Amino acid sequence: MNKVKKIILAPCSFKGSLSALEVCQHLQKGIKRALPTSQLEIISIPIADGGEGLVECLLATKSGKLIKPKVKDPLGREIASFYGLTEDNTAIIEMAAASGLPLLKKSERDPLKASTFGTGELILHALEAGCRKFVIGLGGSATVDCGHGMAKALGVKYFDKGGKEIEEMGGGCLGKIAQIDISSLDKRINESKFTAACDVTNPLCGEKGASYVFGPQKGANKEQVELLDKNLKHFGELLEKVFNKELVNKQGSGAAGGLGAGLFAFLNGEFKKGIDIVKESSNFDEKVKGADLIITGEGGLDSQTLGGKALSGLLESAKKLNVPIIAIAGKLEDEEIFYEAGFKSLFSIVNKVMTEEEAMRDAGVLVEKTAERIVRLYF
Repeated sequence: MNKVKKIILAPCSFKGSLSALEVCQHLQKGIKRALPTSQLEIISIPIADGGEGLVECLLATKSGKLIKPKVKDPLGREIASFYGLTEDNTAIIEMAAASGLPLLKKSERDPLKASTFGTGELILHALEAGCRKFVIGLGGSATVDCGHGMAKALGVKYFDKGGKEIEEMGGGCLGKIAQIDISSLDKRINESKFTAACDVTNPLCGEKGASYVFGPQKGANKEQVELLDKNLKHFGELLEKVFNKELVNKQGSGAAGGLGAGLFAFLNGEFKKGIDIVKESSNFDEKVKGADLIITGEGGLDSQTLGGKALSGLLESAKKLNVPIIAIAGKLEDEEIFYEAGFKSLFSIVNKVMTEEEAMRDAGVLVEKTAERIVRLYF
């Protein structure tokens, strides 16, 4: 009698084509074409770090529902957004769902004006729903406002040197602020616990800070990058005085355009790697015990993939539990780094000459065929 094969499916999303949950579904289809169902135990655990897909992944492991409030996008326009609400009343929020770069056309990108106000509105909505425990993903932001807008949505007021309240939002206004008034900050925040899911360790300012490293991809030119960095330093130092804690040089403060610093300050938040949150929520290590194989992957694998991100966390568990791990991707670079790190093998889903657009369009079928090839080879 053939031994039942236990296979763990733990992919990230293939951005722009498949969510992590959809990748799991296509992997299953391919595997079942290669092995009879009676010989299989397949456990699907969709994976995310702090960015796109965090809500979906955590709701896949915890009972809950999707809440869809209307909030402001980075430029102040009303949009339909979402967050996850688990049965234990934990709110799972992707800041990108309200303040993310994908919400803007390329021509609209402007970190001098883009604000995290909508993220604050998501938090406010969850507070109204009775949530006092929050997980906030800090990936994919369009903003460089240090959480200014988020805090404004939660009641914080800002004043200039003349004592006039500043209504303007975005990273461009931070340098005008002389006083931060937190007296009207929502009192329910003091009753709540905020955990930021993030893999970014950048400080708030300087060459490795939020503006210099991430500002250009959000639409900032050289002069704007310098102005934003100066504004972040000014605002960050004000926050340090108000909250009496180190922020400007703290690791992670530069995440999501400085929203990391805003969470540290206004919400007294703590940071945790997104993959660690997902692994704990899914009881990942316990499910992996005794497995024959882990299949993971994402849209592209390169030298940055293992820099403390999702796949490095999965590899850590695979090594600890002595389970072989392989990865699939649409694009493979720097393969030797993955082999040296401990991956058993890598597979590209691209099986013939095709454009990137074609690969993204047909990603589901390509994932299925790759899964079938893998299982026929290994088992």
